[in-house]
Amino acid sequence: MHQDPRADRPGSHGEHQIQGELGTTSRADRFYDEQVLDRLNSRMREFVARQEMFFLATSDGRGECDSTFRAGPPGFLHVLDDATLAYPEYRGNGVMASLGNIRENPHVGLLMIDFSEDRIGLHVNGRARLVPDEAMRRSHPGLPVDSVPGRRPQMWVEVEVEEAYIHCSKHIPRLVRAPLRPQAAQDGAVAAGGEQAWGTDDVKRKGGDYFKAAEARRNQAVR
Repeated sequence: MHQDPRADRPGSHGEHQIQGELGTTSRADRFYDEQVLDRLNSRMREFVARQEMFFLATSDGRGECDSTFRAGPPGFLHVLDDATLAYPEYRGNGVMASLGNIRENPHVGLLMIDFSEDRIGLHVNGRARLVPDEAMRRSHPGLPVDSVPGRRPQMWVEVEVEEAYIHCSKHIPRLVRAPLRPQAAQDGAVAAGGEQAWGTDDVKRKGGDYFKAAEARRNQAVR
């Protein structure tokens, strides 16, 4: 493999190769110099603290990738300091895909997007580690008892920030918050009082077999 003459710059060897092939090296260097930080500045920390969702990318030890989505009340993604984030993991479908990947490969990518107000995004890349709930609370006694009301995390993911940079607004659609549909409340898709059913174990509230995968398997089994 050829040595990367720009190995001291952010980004991967492949990234730098493509920049050279497409003639974007100077633009990329300007972005690296002006926008890529190795920690969260004050505006980034404020941005993170008000987010209700983020997208998470992980991969296992072989590089097989997985992407997922995490959501919760504002502040569920905690800013522990300017170089560390943490979020709680609750009981889900039992697959543990993201946590399993992190155990094999600590590299993670988080993407937060504000669709409704500033229409801007923030990338955070770094190294993650799994921390039991009790250990996390001993280290950070100021954490809320239950970020999601009525639910206790099984585990926390603590992310050491290595890169933090903007996702420009150019292609981010503006989305407007809509009130919860009355039918959704009748169907039990939301908690009592019309609030989002964060962390629920209720199959119907979680969406059940929305894509009919289980139904298709059942139909195949009876043929």
